[in-house]
Amino acid sequence: MSALQALPGSVPLRATVPFLSLLLSCVSAVGCAGSPINEPPAVDPAGGSSDSSVRSGAKPAPESAAYEWQLPPGFPPPALPEDNPMTLAKVELGRRLFYDTRLSDNGSYACATCHEQALAFTDGKARAVGSTGQMHARGAMSLANVAYAATLTWGHPYLTSLERQAQLPMFGDSPIELGLRSQGELEERLAAIPEYSESFAVAFPGDEVPINLANADRAIASFERSLISGNAPFDRWLMTGDDSVISDAAQRGFTLFNSEKFECYHCHGGFAFTDHVIFADEAFPQVLFHNTGLYNIDGRGGFPVPNTGVQSVSENPADMGRFKAPTLRNIAVTAPYMHDGSIATLSEVLDHYAAGGRTISAGPNAGIGSQSPFKSNFVRGFRMTEDERSDLLAFLESLTDREFLENPAHADPFR
Repeated sequence: MSALQALPGSVPLRATVPFLSLLLSCVSAVGCAGSPINEPPAVDPAGGSSDSSVRSGAKPAPESAAYEWQLPPGFPPPALPEDNPMTLAKVELGRRLFYDTRLSDNGSYACATCHEQALAFTDGKARAVGSTGQMHARGAMSLANVAYAATLTWGHPYLTSLERQAQLPMFGDSPIELGLRSQGELEERLAAIPEYSESFAVAFPGDEVPINLANADRAIASFERSLISGNAPFDRWLMTGDDSVISDAAQRGFTLFNSEKFECYHCHGGFAFTDHVIFADEAFPQVLFHNTGLYNIDGRGGFPVPNTGVQSVSENPADMGRFKAPTLRNIAVTAPYMHDGSIATLSEVLDHYAAGGRTISAGPNAGIGSQSPFKSNFVRGFRMTEDERSDLLAFLESLTDREFLENPAHADPFR
C-alpha cells in the first residue's frame, strides 16, 4: 500500500477512495449525555436580568487576541456563530469554567466530570450519572471535534448551538446533571470568585456587566470548539505515506472499513469519521440519524422508553431508534458503546453489525434487531473472518490521538 497521490498545494495523500473523497470535498468547499430532557426556559440572550447580573467593578480591559486555529491537514475551518468569535481569553476562561465544580449546585460536579480528557472527553460509563447521583438514559458523548458537530447530543435534530447546549446540563432537571437552580444563582457564584472578575472582563471587554450566563455559555463553547483531534497514527500514515507509522493489520483494516462489504464509511467517513458535520462555508451540512437495529422490543421496531432517539423529539414514528453516528476518532478509549452503553467492546460492536442488528433473547428488551422495520439500509449484515476482525480493530485503534488525550491546553487548570 505505497501508492500516493500528490495534490496541488497539499502534502501527499494516500489514494484511498471514500474517506479521501469526503475529506477533500471538505477542504474545497453534547444535556451533555444527550438524554431525553426537559429543556430549561430560555434566558435573556443579552446576558441576564438587571437584578441578577453582578457588575465586576473591573477596569476596561484590552481586546483579547484572536484565537489561531492549529488545524490538522484536511480539516476545514469550523463554522462559528457571528456573536461568538474565538479568542484566546474566551478559550482559557471556558477551560476554567469547564473544570470548575462550583458550577454545580452541590459543588461536586463540573462539565469535566462526565467529559474526561484521557477518555476523549467521555466518562467510561455506560450511562452518565449526574451530580445528585441520578442515572441518565444515555452515555456522555465524546467532545473531540465537537466544533464540527451539525447537532448536539445523541438524538436532538434541533439542538445546533454549543452555547445553548451548555445550559442544558446546568439547569436541566430531567435528568439533573449540574443541578443549578437559576441563572441568578450561577451569576452570583461567578461574581463571588475574584479571579473570574478579571477573566470575564478580559474575555468580554465591551460588556458593561461581563459576568453573566450568556458569556459563560460563550466561553465554555469556545473551549469546546478548541478540542480538535486529528493527529492519530492513522493521520500521520495517511498524510506522509510512512508505512511504519501503523501496522499492516491497521492498513488492511482501513481498506475493509471502506469496502462495500462492511459499509462502515457510509456513516463514519470524512475527516471527522461521522456523517454528521458542519463547517465554515459548507453548502450542504450533513445532518443524518440512523437506526442500527439495536432494539426491536415489540417486533415493530420499538426502543426502550424514553430512549427512542429522534422520535422522542419529533414524535414521528419513523424516527424510532434513530441516533447520530458518533465520531470514531479515539473510539478505542470511549467504551462502552452505543447511546446507552449496552455494548461493552469494539469487538462486540463488530458482531452487532455483522449480524445486521442485535438479537436479545430474553427480558423486557427481547427482540430481533435485524428485523426492525426502521433499520438503516446500510446495516445489512456480513460474514467476517477472525483475521478481518483483527484488522478492523487494529485500524480503529490507530485512530487514538495521544497528543489530544494528553494536551495540557485541554487539561484541568486547577491541578
